[in-house]
Amino acid sequence: MKDWFLKNLGDAMLAYDQLSDLQEIISSAILNSDKCHDMAAFTRHESEGRLHCEVKIYFSPDCSTVARAVNAEPCEKPSPDGLGILAGSEDSWLIHFPEHTH
Repeated sequence: MKDWFLKNLGDAMLAYDQLSDLQEIISSAILNSDKCHDMAAFTRHESEGRLHCEVKIYFSPDCSTVARAVNAEPCEKPSPDGLGILAGSEDSWLIHFPEHTH
């Protein structure tokens, strides 16, 4: 089921400003939501065999409004391997990846 969202920021060397802007947008949306504990965005650098890696942002299902606003695409739930929290509560790992200890 594709209830997560993915935003590919492209080359990691060029994605810093976009990443910072997205972090502010997501954090603001989380602070203003009554579902703040369920909202999270995760980031991972992925190379998929290429020389340069890309920065990918995975939005949890409860971040769908923000994800759609930034043109993220629906995707499957990502593997927790290599993910870092971009925005969300400290409980984000337990909520979204209960089987994975971080």
